[in-house]
Amino acid sequence: MAGNANSKIKLLVLADIFKRYSDEDHVLNSADIIDRLEECGITAERKSLYSDISILREYGMDIISTTTPKKGYFLGSRAFELAEVRLLSDAVQAADFISAAKTRSLVAKIGKFASEYQEKKLKEQIYIDARPKCTNEEIYYSIDALDSAIKSGKRVSLQYARRVLGEKYTARKESRTFVLSPYALIWSNDHYYLIANNAKYDNLMHLRIDRIHSVEVLDEAIRPFREVSPYTVRFNAADYAGKVFNMFTGTTDVVELECDGNILEQILDRFGENVNLRKSDRDGWFKVRFTATVTDGLVSYIMQFGEFARVVFPENLQTMVQEKAKKICKLYRQSDE
Repeated sequence: MAGNANSKIKLLVLADIFKRYSDEDHVLNSADIIDRLEECGITAERKSLYSDISILREYGMDIISTTTPKKGYFLGSRAFELAEVRLLSDAVQAADFISAAKTRSLVAKIGKFASEYQEKKLKEQIYIDARPKCTNEEIYYSIDALDSAIKSGKRVSLQYARRVLGEKYTARKESRTFVLSPYALIWSNDHYYLIANNAKYDNLMHLRIDRIHSVEVLDEAIRPFREVSPYTVRFNAADYAGKVFNMFTGTTDVVELECDGNILEQILDRFGENVNLRKSDRDGWFKVRFTATVTDGLVSYIMQFGEFARVVFPENLQTMVQEKAKKICKLYRQSDE
């Protein structure tokens, strides 16, 4: 019985050895494998390895036999290929709402999907300390609690901090307590947001996850989102994120812009390949139509293109852009006086 148990453990350890210590550039022969097993307190004979490898292959592991760079075996494919591991690692490093400590922990876990040698190369390209990172170590708990509340349809109590200008022109934090109905978690503009409703108002509010503290799930049902959003069956987070600019809330309308052909790439990056494009009367220009919330966030998005984009409709958005441009001009005129 003990021998049977040892045999099962050996298979599990052998699988881990192939995952961590083999790849196309690092081939394991029988002697290498036996040495690795002995390091784990497991004895093995060369003949039994062939049977073990056959079982692991039958299980689905892509263990490849090779003669280069030496005769032996290596794991050909994994749950995540090296390029995928790199993408996940880079995404975590780029996310400024994840603290430096949590980033290191996550990157280390992601690295375990590669071989030990591939992981070492990945670590050589990590620059966590040079990136701006939040200091909120509660973020994992906050996300877990908020996700639980959303799934169970319960309200939450939380503290929301924001930075204000204090004495001697230094930034300090102020916190407010909210009781909210949470509907969705959205990653947008390199930040993670909670989409929720404050019962005092008939609209949605966006709160950055990295500024949320002390989340408590309450035994109170959420306010139905159909009362504060256009959605009736389910809260469509993807659709909502596509219509909101810079996470400003506002009323939704059909918008048409007239744009210079030089900014086509930026427009398609934002709205996708299937956005409604039409020919413009102006040579080299095009028109694009989409549905969006008409807010200061949309105004800022349009103004970044300067003279290469003009609002065709709605009229109130035209006015908002004009007023913003006037205020900017006035600010610069005042600085010259």
